[in-house]
Amino acid sequence: MLREIFEQPETFLATIQHYVADGNFRTETCAAIVEWLERVRTKIVIAASGSSRHAGLLAELLIEDLSSIPVDVEYASEYSYRQEKSLANNAVLVISQSGETADTLAALRKAKALGNQTLAITNVEGSTMAREATVFFPTLAGRERAIPATKSFTAQLLNLYLLALMGALARKTMDAEEIRMRLAEMEALPSLVEMQLRGWEELIRRIAESYRATKNFLFLGRGVHYPIAREGALKLKESAYLHAEGYPSGELKHGPNALVSPATPLVMMATVDWAAPDSILRYEKVIHLMREMRRQGAGILAIANEGDKTVSALADHTITVAQVREPLLAICETIPLQLFSYWMATNNGVDVDHPRNLTKAVLAE
Repeated sequence: MLREIFEQPETFLATIQHYVADGNFRTETCAAIVEWLERVRTKIVIAASGSSRHAGLLAELLIEDLSSIPVDVEYASEYSYRQEKSLANNAVLVISQSGETADTLAALRKAKALGNQTLAITNVEGSTMAREATVFFPTLAGRERAIPATKSFTAQLLNLYLLALMGALARKTMDAEEIRMRLAEMEALPSLVEMQLRGWEELIRRIAESYRATKNFLFLGRGVHYPIAREGALKLKESAYLHAEGYPSGELKHGPNALVSPATPLVMMATVDWAAPDSILRYEKVIHLMREMRRQGAGILAIANEGDKTVSALADHTITVAQVREPLLAICETIPLQLFSYWMATNNGVDVDHPRNLTKAVLAE
């Protein structure tokens, strides 16, 4: 698991080189995907499970915000049991690391039976989903051996950001120069993450030691950071056997706040894209919540921008990431959460590569 966490800069580089050249989308790898997006008539339905569904939740926001294509996200295990009249005339995107996940494959086949155009994002060339979907959009994470998804998950996030930008191109909701600028920012991602990885590991190893006796966590995020909070909680459950839940930050007071105590600390996504007014507004709400939680006596572990003294003054522990645009912030902040899960597990003697009751691919319901 640790090795695969450290392979993520290499994964990002492979993805970018495969789909982007000279500030534009590569025709040979992207044309079919753009054409698929152009054929969307009503909306895109994303069907996925586990970590892949969290990637889908982030994709919903990016695709709608950048391309104005409506998106719904379904649990793959529920999609197949929906009434057919509610599923017709939708383009269907399935996401699966293995391309063999039973629930997601069933969703793909139901979509095909209804005559829907389908797109598969998987990490395995030649997988069943890759073969059966209308269009295949591979992630380039390489083989992932550990059961907890790390590099395959962030590879999905990068593919889905590319998909949102292709949607903007297909729907002409963003000018070519803006797309080129975003792709150029993406090209800097591998080296940016590479520079931060070792420092993250050393810091998080110490932070995890201070939570050795903690058994419950609440993860909180707003906007694109909410799916990352969900993923952080899932990673802690499956890697370290600890109870963790992910919520939108604004939902904390609608019930979960009853759980907040010194024994149940908050892990708060508190990064911000200072060039985006919506991101700044969300950040200000997070800061307000942090102040309230401190007065309530909560412990806080925060993920924040480098140099953010406001967050560091309110949190017990702060992990910082370099300043990038918000979709890339979501990718960057995922990696410290993966490291946190790894060290929480390792410090408690858990074999992270072989968690109990779990398999790499769920091949039967």
